[in-house]
Amino acid sequence: MAEDGRDPTRAPAPVPGGRSGGPAGHVLLAEFGRAQGLRGEVRLKSHTAEPRAVAAYGPLVTEDGRTIVLRDLRQAAGGQTDMLVVRVDGVTTREGAEALNRVRLYVPRERLGEPEADEFFLADLVGLSARTEAGEPLGTIVAVPNYGGGDILEIAPPQGATLLVPFTKACVPAVDLRAGFVTVNEAALTAPDPAGGPGEDADSEAEPELPSAG
Repeated sequence: MAEDGRDPTRAPAPVPGGRSGGPAGHVLLAEFGRAQGLRGEVRLKSHTAEPRAVAAYGPLVTEDGRTIVLRDLRQAAGGQTDMLVVRVDGVTTREGAEALNRVRLYVPRERLGEPEADEFFLADLVGLSARTEAGEPLGTIVAVPNYGGGDILEIAPPQGATLLVPFTKACVPAVDLRAGFVTVNEAALTAPDPAGGPGEDADSEAEPELPSAG
């Protein structure tokens, strides 16, 4: 974490009420991408601080209630450190792996424990209102992506284009979870860069992270 940065012990979508539609009381932990090879391997975008720690949380669940056990995790080729190639218990063919594409995996919130001081679960950040230091409303936090240059608050205003704010202490000097808002340095506001955003599938979709288990 950069000296000026905050530590977003992140999980990409809050449940219930998140964009993911996951099981109540759970937090999004990972998402499957494309099949890899012919023997049931599949790409997986991990949202843990240490990507391979995704398997340390035990069996995960899907939006439709299936239990998923990951094994044989390895780093995928390419520059995305959060992209893995994994095997799934019971999946031995490419067709089975292809059926997992875009399936999201969740962990019960109680398994995550509590974040350290100045750490925040994404599940707690998404949905907060954002305001300037003068108290003027900016909108609602809808995501906390990371496109390689650091964590960003994606803020949807009541009207107009989405706002992007680096999630650092300089740009976001205050986070008040109890009151339900963050304070943003107005000078930090930027417009989104479509070229820097997520791609069409989970292999390129930037998502937040969780702390490593243990």
